[in-house]
Amino acid sequence: MYSQTEKSVLLLISSLASFLVPYTVSSLNVALPAIGSSFGLDAVTLGWVTTAYLLIAAVFMLPFGKLADIYGRKRVFIIGTILFAIGSLLAAISWSGSVIIIARMIQGLGGAMVFSTSMAIVTVVFPPGERGRAIGIITATVYAGLSLGPVLGGFLTQMYGWPSIFIVNVPLALIVVVLTILFLHDEWKDLKSGFDSGGAVLYGCMLMGIMYGLTVLPSPAGILWIGGGVAGGYLFFRWEQKQERPLIRLSTFRTNRTFLCSNVAAMINYAVVFAVGFLVSLSLQYTRGFDPATTGMILLAQPLVQTVVSPLAGKASDSVEPAIIATLGMAATTIGLGVLLIVLPSGSVLWILAGLVILGLGYGLFSSPNTNAIMSSVEVTDLGMASGMVSTMRTVGQLISLAIAMMVFSVVIGTVEITPDVYHQLERSISIILLVFIGLGILGIFTSYVRGTVRNHESEE
Repeated sequence: MYSQTEKSVLLLISSLASFLVPYTVSSLNVALPAIGSSFGLDAVTLGWVTTAYLLIAAVFMLPFGKLADIYGRKRVFIIGTILFAIGSLLAAISWSGSVIIIARMIQGLGGAMVFSTSMAIVTVVFPPGERGRAIGIITATVYAGLSLGPVLGGFLTQMYGWPSIFIVNVPLALIVVVLTILFLHDEWKDLKSGFDSGGAVLYGCMLMGIMYGLTVLPSPAGILWIGGGVAGGYLFFRWEQKQERPLIRLSTFRTNRTFLCSNVAAMINYAVVFAVGFLVSLSLQYTRGFDPATTGMILLAQPLVQTVVSPLAGKASDSVEPAIIATLGMAATTIGLGVLLIVLPSGSVLWILAGLVILGLGYGLFSSPNTNAIMSSVEVTDLGMASGMVSTMRTVGQLISLAIAMMVFSVVIGTVEITPDVYHQLERSISIILLVFIGLGILGIFTSYVRGTVRNHESEE
């Protein structure tokens, strides 16, 4: 058992760490046009400033979660936070588009280590009756990062230039490292576990092939990459079936419907929401002429609602079946996308704000209960894997979201710098992307609804 003080300190550390990545992502959405102007980047290459982080994080999230189970979650958490700070510093001093993309890849390694360990530690420390509330608080800090990101990012970009949004990460990361070293004394590791290095390589090849292929579709190279990823996936699943201590316990997916459907629903949810801030930012700044600070204030509506709703939804999921709350959230998210599809091209700013508020309500209702369902549906020995899957599904979903956007941009606009000559194609692209997201949202509602319950498993704990 852990004391209330230890739980409070852990929540503070996890919350600060969980703030860093979403702050960077949301502030980056506002700064992307400025970054594109600095380095003369086209829309597709500009998308790689965000995609590079997600691709690396997706590949390494689950292996780092497993390594943390073996060598200590605290140790991996600290190393990840330091790496994220190094990547932030390199991004701030970048002298070309290639350098900032490399910096984002380093941040991806750090982010994978942080997010694959923090939720597992929280799940160990907080029992089922308190877990939903704790997850809700951490999720709220994620949304606080998303909330402050557009405002701070817009202000910093306008006043001090886009590099300043990365500089802010460095002192925050150092504070997290110092607090972790001083106040967290357990390592939370399972010395009996073995690392499946062969599975990790095949898993990485599978994700890299599929995810990179999606980002370069509809080119023939994209099809070849996806084909290679699918082949890697086949080899990965065959390999895992023969391992005594696999990277992923495949039986968990076969026998645990709640775990399977909750993970798929999470991936879909992030796929339909993540690129929306990027799309709205491009629409407002390019076609409507808003400056970064004003755009940031408008984008604030969605994460602000998420920040308020998420802890309430997480606490409610301790007593109400998480599937019910999460499914309502997915439905609200889909409705919000429909509103934005209608009003974004020419509607008033108030209607755009309404669409973002509905989207934020849905996201807030979905995320905490869904994470609670995933973490509560597995045994303690699988918490590292489950935490890694939570983060992996989030990252893969975000990557799919951007891949869909980049593919549509590539087809409709092409690899040209965004100028007034292509504004019409830009708006048409955004409408097509939102239509795809709505279709995926409907699928997510069904997936969330059929997941089953977690109450029986919690009662056994």
